[in-house]
Amino acid sequence: MNVDYGAPERKFHRPDHGLAVSEGHVVAGYASLFGKTDQGGDIVQKGAYAASLKRLVANGGRVKMLWQHDPGQPIGVWDEVREDATGLWVKGRILTEVGKGREVAALVQAGAIDGLSIGYRTVKAERDGKGRRLLSELELWEVSLVTFPMLPEARVAAKADALDNDWRDMAAVFENARRSLAER
Repeated sequence: MNVDYGAPERKFHRPDHGLAVSEGHVVAGYASLFGKTDQGGDIVQKGAYAASLKRLVANGGRVKMLWQHDPGQPIGVWDEVREDATGLWVKGRILTEVGKGREVAALVQAGAIDGLSIGYRTVKAERDGKGRRLLSELELWEVSLVTFPMLPEARVAAKADALDNDWRDMAAVFENARRSLAER
């Protein structure tokens, strides 16, 4: 097993397929996908973020939203960061009150930027028979909006309008259920 307590790791990759587009100031998507090999030969395993996210919550901390992994350029806040069966899901708001946030929001709206990338420290990892690094525990520091994510599938995937529609759809389901109960 390889334990690395060194400098934070950042992964970038030039994408080779189409871009997803997000509109508005709300962005959401998978910043990391379990079981996928990134361009550096790393594979994040299910549960790799659990301990880190638990510690952050216990300490009142947050995963930071940065621009291109630059700690001097926070551009928003992640309102939701969670693991699910697929990977690390994030949803947050780009703050247009910040100069760089206005620029990033415009770039995201235009489809010029859609990559998500994680900044972390490796806590536990080992190599498989193919030389790939299996990351089983990571200390997550930040999720950045980037030009070239190391994992090509790590993309902004949800439009602000689509997120609003999801809430409207959910509200309609609850309203229909309420009416059904009231008719009984």
